[in-house]
Amino acid sequence: MSTHQLAALARTAEPRLMLRRFLALDAAVTGANALAYLALSGPLGRWFGAGSGLLLALGAFLAVYAGCVGLLAARPRPPALAVRAVVEANLAWAAVSFVALVLWLTPTAAGAVWTVLQAVVVTGFALLQYAALRRGQGSSE
Repeated sequence: MSTHQLAALARTAEPRLMLRRFLALDAAVTGANALAYLALSGPLGRWFGAGSGLLLALGAFLAVYAGCVGLLAARPRPPALAVRAVVEANLAWAAVSFVALVLWLTPTAAGAVWTVLQAVVVTGFALLQYAALRRGQGSSE
């Protein structure tokens, strides 16, 4: 992704702000998923073909994760090591989602589509965060 495209997505050319915005977007989307899984585990479980217990556990995990990513986004200078950990966690989440879809889960059609969609979105967050981190490290701050 070019620097211009990255800046357009983040609506800023300032690398640190760009990174913080991508982290904040990740935290917001993850937090929304967490709340949905926690509040609607029964209906979503039936719709996705997943157990409500699994969705409750995922919701609790995602709520904590979203909070951590949100705290990182709120820092004026998010530490590179912590950002790399978020990038790697996002990539791991996407990989585990695909593996679980193939090996463990027996979702409905909606559940299969949702699993792939959320894995693709999380991978997108990881790529945007990594690109913004690299851009920030390459600039003279």
